[in-house]
Amino acid sequence: MSIAQIIQIIIALGLLNVWFLRNSKSTAYRGGSAKTLKEEFAAYGLPVFAYYIVGTLKIGSAISLIAGLQNSKVTLIASTIIVVLMIGALSMHLKAKDPFKKSIPALLMLIMSLFVAYSNFHQGLT
Repeated sequence: MSIAQIIQIIIALGLLNVWFLRNSKSTAYRGGSAKTLKEEFAAYGLPVFAYYIVGTLKIGSAISLIAGLQNSKVTLIASTIIVVLMIGALSMHLKAKDPFKKSIPALLMLIMSLFVAYSNFHQGLT
């Protein structure tokens, strides 16, 4: 198993953890003064449907990363979606003027997703 594949699994498990196990739990990384993930979207001024769209994209991408361990095209698409979502998450933290600490998980997820996308780019094109 390559480093990229290990990171791929870490990303997938991290996303599934946030959306299934920690969704309704308070953490030090929630935006604004939000206690839940849904409150965090509201703190950013996003409509409720954004919570469901982003959740679907993140959960779908996480599952795709696991399923794509043997398929570079699937991995490339899923990791690229996560890159875009993490850029959005970081911009929301900036918009809310959150302290840098709250942006660390999104920043790490962005860096890891960029690495996985880059590692699969040439293989995904063939």
